[in-house]
Amino acid sequence: MSTKHLPRDVLEKVLAHDAPFAELYGFVVEEYGEGTATVRLPYNQKLIRPGGTINGPAMFALADFAMYIAVMGAIGPVALAVTTNMNIDFLRKPADTDLIGEVTLLKLGKRLAVGRVDIHADGEKELCAHVTGTYSIPPRD
Repeated sequence: MSTKHLPRDVLEKVLAHDAPFAELYGFVVEEYGEGTATVRLPYNQKLIRPGGTINGPAMFALADFAMYIAVMGAIGPVALAVTTNMNIDFLRKPADTDLIGEVTLLKLGKRLAVGRVDIHADGEKELCAHVTGTYSIPPRD
């Protein structure tokens, strides 16, 4: 799925140029639309913290990156759209599998986008983290 604002081929070029860090985590953009996104964080032993769970910074990165995809799906490729605030509540230990971040933008204005990211382990319905965030959208010329 893609949007009129951001065809898949354009998304891939933007990510390669403006978000090469995504490759470090192995993020997979499964779906995106106008203000929505589903992004997968593949399970990786290098992301495990003591206690045997995916570390918090990796889950935060999943939420932030997924929100970026949803914002671009809504407004098109804007490299300088940036996070201004993000809050994460860790709800439960995820299973030893991929994590899925599902984004819904709650409000999209000219200067700010506010969204929600629900993170769950692949194949599970219960959330392991709930995230809210705000992105700043730069003025367009």
